[in-house]
Amino acid sequence: MHPARKSLEREKKVVKWLDGIYRDASEIYLLGDIFDYWFEYKRVVPRGFTRFLGKIAEITDAGVKVHFFTGNHDVWVFKYLPAEIGVDVYRKPLVREYNGRKFLIAHGDGLGPGQRGYKFLKGIFTNRVLQWLYARLHPNFATAFALGWSKRSRIAKGVTTEYMGDDKEHLILYSRKMLEKEHFDYFVYGHRHLPLEYDLPGNSKIVYLGDWIVHFTYAVWDGESLQLKTHE
Repeated sequence: MHPARKSLEREKKVVKWLDGIYRDASEIYLLGDIFDYWFEYKRVVPRGFTRFLGKIAEITDAGVKVHFFTGNHDVWVFKYLPAEIGVDVYRKPLVREYNGRKFLIAHGDGLGPGQRGYKFLKGIFTNRVLQWLYARLHPNFATAFALGWSKRSRIAKGVTTEYMGDDKEHLILYSRKMLEKEHFDYFVYGHRHLPLEYDLPGNSKIVYLGDWIVHFTYAVWDGESLQLKTHE
């Protein structure tokens, strides 16, 4: 199947899921890599995502708060989404407390030890001077280049969906380090294409949300516990 067709089918699934859950939600967190590529020129935004953007606008217009975390594929989200569809955008981990439970919520890329190559690359992507220079490129060329880069990167490195072990999962190591400083009841991450619930000492838990490419998983906080679920 053509990649654009697959993307459209995933978009329709996400929109159908959002339409089914937002009336019962007080807040919705989207933890990054919502778009495979996104870059905002002053008067140009990427083609596509019409159904998704329209649904998010409908949700925020209905008074439901939507939190959008930038990921490694949509790091170049700037002012358009807050202005046009009403989301709050975050680039760093967010700490929140609900019903006496403390949450650390993040996309997850670059957190934890190691990953020097990726952290260096992220520094390039987030450099404002380099962003300005990139914006000087024609959108057609820039978009084709970025999508080609993304495709080559995925083919070359693959997407790790298997659990790598307690001593190799960067987000588990990061969470343990954070617990040395203060207590969190839940660490909630995107980024990893793996749905996972992992218990830490002191009644703390890590939740990897998985993805909407293979697993179609998400988490729900019901006021008492955080549960990982699968969209049917």
